[in-house]
Amino acid sequence: MDDILKTAVGAAKEAGDFILNRFGKIKKIESKGDRNFATDVDKEAERLIIKKVKECFPDHGILAEESGKDNVDRDYLWIIDPLDGTHNFMRDINIFGVSIGVLHKGKFIAGVIYMPVDKEQYWAQTGRGAYKNGEKISVSRLGNLKECSISFDSSIRYSPEVMLAALGDLADSVFNIRMTGSSVRHLSWVAEGKLDAAVEFFDRPWDFAGGVCLIEEAGGKLSDLRGSPLTYKTNGYIAANGIVHDKIQKIVMSKLADK
Repeated sequence: MDDILKTAVGAAKEAGDFILNRFGKIKKIESKGDRNFATDVDKEAERLIIKKVKECFPDHGILAEESGKDNVDRDYLWIIDPLDGTHNFMRDINIFGVSIGVLHKGKFIAGVIYMPVDKEQYWAQTGRGAYKNGEKISVSRLGNLKECSISFDSSIRYSPEVMLAALGDLADSVFNIRMTGSSVRHLSWVAEGKLDAAVEFFDRPWDFAGGVCLIEEAGGKLSDLRGSPLTYKTNGYIAANGIVHDKIQKIVMSKLADK
């Protein structure tokens, strides 16, 4: 594990343990728009991560959910979601976690997801495999959609016509569908084969960055909704095992093409 990954793992755990200690003890909630919120816990956890990154790598760029962009044109870019699953956290639902992804010249080279409630630490680095608490993990090998379990975006209000059409076709095609309100939960489950795919229409880069290298190193495939590679500017993604990704993407794309 090199210095970048060690820093990401340490920062994610520090922030995650802080979040867990504050679970059920929110002091302040701010609205960021249409049913989108941040708490004082999100912001403090982000400060902890950024402080650690800047101490170790002062010349690297940062894209963080709460504090925004800082030198995103640098060769190395850290993308940070200090608390993915904020709405769950606000309602005392214990499905939330920390996401950190690192890019080098536009390529995802490392990813960390930490689920503090269950003490689950996921990490991956290009060419070195994907791990959960030190044990190597891999995506599922199911290829028949009728046997597959997938997750789906819960933000249907943003585009109900398209998303409900896609949800209906996916529901007809797969075994079952889950919605937990946390991308890091869905992505980590895809990486370790508990889910076979995840579909998100409106997730931002900080929502998925920690899972990109993780799923790729676990043998899976990710793309945007139209099948293109993910970047730090992408909105929406499909993550899946390498066998069913294109099948899922074809279903989603058919509904995008209708509009």
